[in-house]
Amino acid sequence: MEQQIKHITKNLQLQYLFFWLLPAFLVLGYECDWLEVGIYATDFRMQYYIESAGIFLSIASVPLALKLFRFVLKKKVDEISSPVALKQYLYWSALRLCILEVAVLFNIVVYYLTLNNLGALSALIVLTASAFCLPSEKRLREEMNMY
Repeated sequence: MEQQIKHITKNLQLQYLFFWLLPAFLVLGYECDWLEVGIYATDFRMQYYIESAGIFLSIASVPLALKLFRFVLKKKVDEISSPVALKQYLYWSALRLCILEVAVLFNIVVYYLTLNNLGALSALIVLTASAFCLPSEKRLREEMNMY
């Protein structure tokens, strides 16, 4: 059991690392001019639409990722045996990071397409919310009630 907990923790930490590397590579692509920048910088109507979509996506994804995980953890994972519960915990943690990742990547793209700070601000808000998903063995044991 201890070996499985350490393995799950290592997988969670790897997922979290990739959660931060993907936006960094996207920003690098835009900053090195590998991807086109400022396509909608002069189209104010399109700016409004995609910035609104980015803001709404951020508003929806942060509570969804954080509260849904807690709800599922209490309703589904607590009722199963330990080995299966650990796999479910890994799955739901990955889903939570994917929800946040979609919002981060979309808002980074919005920022570089519109050259307006609203996309960057929304991306930073979601990245800050990811601090509540920081994996550790201690946190896994507390959330799974495995002391």
